[in-house]
Amino acid sequence: MADLTFKIFRFDPANDAGPRFDTYTVPAFKKGLTVLESLYYIQDKLDGSLAFRASCREGICGSCAMHINGKYRLACETQVADLKSDSITIRPLGHLKVLRDLVVDMEPFFAKYKYIKPFLMPGDDAPPDRERPQTEGQHSKMIPSIDCILCACCHSSCTVTATDPEYLGPAALLWADRFVLDSRDNALKERLRLVDQLHGIWRCHTIFSCQEVCPKDLDPTGAIADLKRKAIRHRFLGR
Repeated sequence: MADLTFKIFRFDPANDAGPRFDTYTVPAFKKGLTVLESLYYIQDKLDGSLAFRASCREGICGSCAMHINGKYRLACETQVADLKSDSITIRPLGHLKVLRDLVVDMEPFFAKYKYIKPFLMPGDDAPPDRERPQTEGQHSKMIPSIDCILCACCHSSCTVTATDPEYLGPAALLWADRFVLDSRDNALKERLRLVDQLHGIWRCHTIFSCQEVCPKDLDPTGAIADLKRKAIRHRFLGR
């Protein structure tokens, strides 16, 4: 493979008048080269000032999510060869404030996650003496959602989060549905109260952008639809 050309978004709000793209040439120095390894090459050998987030390198932590050649992806899981291009353009996650280069402020994203109360609310007066068991069937209902790594690819691809900063967004709503589906949870009324509101489930336009970019092949759109059905049933039937 020929040398690769990386066009990378650069912006330091403390020193730059505005954003720009810097271009770097990176050799295809190994088979299976990933975008993240290329970024480390640039940072180590070409420009030590380049800032980006990364941690596990295994598609688990979600911290290296960014916009790569027209799609939100994890840099650690994206092999350069799979992009079918010698020119790679990288931008930071969308709809979040740029702190520097490819690093964005994730606090608004995680604030929405915290808002939906991402923990079990079993409703018991006292904790049990042992773990709360589930049958295989009960657990399988949650399986499509429990793999979410909170990378925010869905958040950045969503057109509603771009226009309504208060919209809870696909990731938080996916997690809300995950706890609604959990047989050990007993807080349906409270969970629906949190999402059945102006900036909640009804702001989803069912465009499926979130589903298309999820690196774990999850279905936030389907989770939001499930919450809508449950909210309507709760309004009319009280359950």
